[in-house]
Amino acid sequence: MKGIPELPNHPKPVGPYSHCVVANGLVFVSGQAPLRPEAKPGEWAAADIGGQTRQCLRNIQSILDELGLEMRSVVRTTVFLADPADFKAMNDAYREFFPEEPPARSTARLGVDLPGLRVSIDAIAVFEPRQDA
Repeated sequence: MKGIPELPNHPKPVGPYSHCVVANGLVFVSGQAPLRPEAKPGEWAAADIGGQTRQCLRNIQSILDELGLEMRSVVRTTVFLADPADFKAMNDAYREFFPEEPPARSTARLGVDLPGLRVSIDAIAVFEPRQDA
């Protein structure tokens, strides 16, 4: 069973994709760019890799929160870097969101070249809503 949940607190996708899809007990979150909810395309939340990584993960966290989930529900991520030299700084920022029992992760080269974009992150989470949700 597949569903595309409403995300009223999240900006609409800028292309023909869904921010997330729920299927068979999993939540598949599309690659999130470092955009704040009110920003226009290309208005990155920060110029540095640490700030961009944090915003990507905040966007994932926001989507999960709207579904009644937490970051601990994430079982896998893929981090796409424009410059592999940014790995250490990205990793330091990433660790803030997953200090214990981090999800499985792959890192790959970002496949688009947009001015100033340094990172995009996608995620897969287990659909286990909070009891208070």
